[in-house]
Order: sequence, then C-alpha cells, then structure tokens
Amino acid sequence: MPSSPQRSVPAHVAIFMDGNGRWATARGLPRTEGHREGLEAAKRIVKSAADSGVRFLTLYTFSTENWKRAAEEVGFLMGLIKRHLVAELDFYRENRIRVVHSGDPAGLPRDVLAEIELVQRDTKDYDRLTVNLAINYGGRDEIVRAARKLAAAGREITEASIAENLDRPEIPFPDLVLRPGGETRLSNFLLWQCAYAELMFLPKLWPDFGPEDLKAALDEYCRRDRRFGGTA
Repeated sequence: MPSSPQRSVPAHVAIFMDGNGRWATARGLPRTEGHREGLEAAKRIVKSAADSGVRFLTLYTFSTENWKRAAEEVGFLMGLIKRHLVAELDFYRENRIRVVHSGDPAGLPRDVLAEIELVQRDTKDYDRLTVNLAINYGGRDEIVRAARKLAAAGREITEASIAENLDRPEIPFPDLVLRPGGETRLSNFLLWQCAYAELMFLPKLWPDFGPEDLKAALDEYCRRDRRFGGTA
C-alpha cells in the first residue's frame, strides 16, 4: 500500500495545556507548582513552534469550566497569567510573536483583562507567529456569543456568518490539535473550528512536553492523509 503524501508543517496548531495538577501531585508538590511548570513548557513550545514554521498556535489556558475549581487555585491561575503576560513581553518582542486572545473578556478580572489588552496592542504588528491564548474560553460559549451577535444585527445565521463572528475569524481553523496529559476528549475546545482538524492524544503531561514532542507530532501530521470528506 503506498504511503500517504508528505505534507507541509501545519499552519495552525492548537494545544491543551493539560496535566499540570497531576504532574505536581505525582511529585508531592502543590498543584500551583504544576501550573508554574506548565507556563515554562508553554514558552518552550511557543519558541519551538515559531522555529518550526507554524504560523498560528492556540493554547488552551483557562476554560469557562475551570471557574469550578477551588477559589485559591483559580486566584493563583489568574495571577500567574497576569504575571506571565507582563514578564514575557520582551520574549514576544524578540521573537516577533503576536499575541491575541480568545474567550469571553467580560468574565475576566479587570487587571488580567488589562494585561491581555496591553500585550495585544504591544505585539499587534509582529508576524512570525501568532499565539492565541484561550482564556475564559469555551467552544459552546463562543458559538452562542457569535449567534447572539448575528441575532442582534438581524443577520441570517449560516455557517459562513457564524465563522465570521467567532472570536478570531482572521485565524485559520486548526490543522492539528494536540492533547498531552492522557485524556482523550475535546473538553469544549474550538468545537466549531476543529471539525476537520487532525487530533493527537498524548500520554505525556504538559509540564514534561518539549520541543522534541512537538517535532514528533508535526512529523506524524505530515504523514497523515487529509481528505476533508473526499476519497483521495
């Protein structure tokens, strides 16, 4: 049987940052330490994605369901996100990385939202890689918000009009979705956009995920035959 044709690096990779708490628990550490290590992993993967030629990288950072966690952990995560955005501005500048946000801004703490808006303004002209941070993000919530925009404008609801009103209509739909951490579900992530994405579920927890793991996933993607409902 002939092998599938080699394909280019995916333009858009979407990743679950999953397993931080379990990583910490397995080492007898507080869950907060896992989240710190998870952000270090994210920085490594952002740099590796840019070096690999990926043009768009979406990171599932904080979901609409994550508010159900203990208040102490949620507060720590919000603070960590805020501090990360401030601390990594020079990294984004040096690597010409544009940062954008997906998710409902209305539900975020005011200080966190202010930092998100600042980093978006500061990096808006960079074009090497766009990092889309999904914070207070849920796929169903995004679709509902898009439909409400259309209803308020009196517009017809079609596939095209919904797509135009999603959080980041300028970003192409993901080619590849990676979920480290051993879970095998989509967990409300980019539900509309992932209709034809290639999915990979990986056992390694996110804090241990490195450039070599991203390279292996990109290589696997290039071996897959994407038909989008066709036969060849």
